[in-house]
Amino acid sequence: MSEDTGRIISFIDMGTNSVRLMIVRIFRENSYTILSRQKEMIRLGSGEFDHGYILKEAMDKAVVVCKNFVEMSDSFQAEEIVAVATSATRDARNRKELIERLKNEAGLDMKVISGGEEARLIYLGMVGGMNLKGRAFFIDIGGGSTEVIVGNEQGYEYLDSLKLGAIRMTMLYLPEQDGPVPIKKYREVQEYVRNATVLSMKRIREYSFSKAFGCSGTIQSLAEIASHVFHDRDPKRLNLLSLEDLKKVAGLLCSLSLDERKALPGMNPRRADIIIGGAVILDTIMTELNIPEIGISSHELRDGILLDYLYRINHPGEDELSVRHKSVLALGRKCSFDERHSIKVARLCLDLFDSAKKLTLHAQGNIERELLYYAAHLHDVGTFLSYANHHANSYYFIRNADLLGFNQEELITMAAAAFFHRKAVPVDEIPEFASLDEKSRDIVRVHAIFLRIAESLDRSHAGLVESACFMGCDNGNVVLEIQSPNDCQLEFWGVQNHRDAFEQVFGKKLLFSIV
Repeated sequence: MSEDTGRIISFIDMGTNSVRLMIVRIFRENSYTILSRQKEMIRLGSGEFDHGYILKEAMDKAVVVCKNFVEMSDSFQAEEIVAVATSATRDARNRKELIERLKNEAGLDMKVISGGEEARLIYLGMVGGMNLKGRAFFIDIGGGSTEVIVGNEQGYEYLDSLKLGAIRMTMLYLPEQDGPVPIKKYREVQEYVRNATVLSMKRIREYSFSKAFGCSGTIQSLAEIASHVFHDRDPKRLNLLSLEDLKKVAGLLCSLSLDERKALPGMNPRRADIIIGGAVILDTIMTELNIPEIGISSHELRDGILLDYLYRINHPGEDELSVRHKSVLALGRKCSFDERHSIKVARLCLDLFDSAKKLTLHAQGNIERELLYYAAHLHDVGTFLSYANHHANSYYFIRNADLLGFNQEELITMAAAAFFHRKAVPVDEIPEFASLDEKSRDIVRVHAIFLRIAESLDRSHAGLVESACFMGCDNGNVVLEIQSPNDCQLEFWGVQNHRDAFEQVFGKKLLFSIV
């Protein structure tokens, strides 16, 4: 990285309604300059909420737009592209097809993030763009989901991702709306939103906050319409939307045909068919929380992805206070895991990972090392349901957990490593392994061996083994040196069971030495 010119990084956010690109020049002191912001509508969620599949036309459009964004990033000489996909992609049954097409046709490695992670990144983006004092409520209404957050300048206190979005509501309740929308239908959708948000609203009411902020095209459009129609285009009203104005805008929108909505001052014509679906969500939530007005933020998910990226490169050795570590510990504690045992197994896994890398048994990096560490922490959470099949239970918990800081590919990789910490070894015939892409399979094959060995080295859960590492040896053998001041015969017997699996993965025989 040149001290003068910095590094150029691209950030892509593929949502339900549109794909957004932001190209940024990042300097050594982590200051940055935005070089370009682009947005293209793709309507990825159109039709999906009826049957669960992304339509071919929408997928084709997404691939073309992303390919253009990759080419644009190349023209700026971007060193890296950070790309995430949200609601429509994570909910789609044919998600894997889309991800593969993006990789093969657009040259883009798209990561799917959970709703909770999306909410966290939105919070980062919005807070990073304001001088916030005290606790506030934040909301982002997307095409397929709505994220709600409570937090202050120090951090978030509550996050939730609701399966409510402008396109989702339109597809489910307002699919045919060339004419006006009856107020009775609007009330019906309101009741659905109210029921869908009841638990989240109850939790949010437990916090006291004096300010509220919203981002997304839907909220910005509603504020622009209110400014044009009710405030003589007062520019100050573009950054503020009162609940009173919102209700008047919603009533106006419902009274108009689709063509009349498109011609409404302040309306983006391309959003006219879904704007009522977004308005009813904001109207209901603001009413339920007694929010009189909401500030409009121009900062959003892309900005949060950038700030999260800057934090990661500035803190490469994340400690126990990292977002990832805290979310892993929270899941483990909810499942009443043996925390002492999980910490011991995780540390032994790192011993094995690092010593094996020195012997060039694998070439994995820090990202894979971190995933192994967290998978080891969670490998036994399935005992919360039953011990007999706890590896499968652990797989389910990890794969479906809304762990903050992880994308879904990372969660699936961690879940598979936990699945293979006992009983079967990773082979293509097992669905939990067959569902992985080739890169993840290579990771899991190695992680499963380290996790099985580490688990056996703390078989008694008594912490008898202090450390373990692989040592080089002649004749194609590898020695596992186990250090323990105690009698660890039970652990020694257990670890010998993994000789065949070790040889299958690394092509070398495993010998043992107890120090």
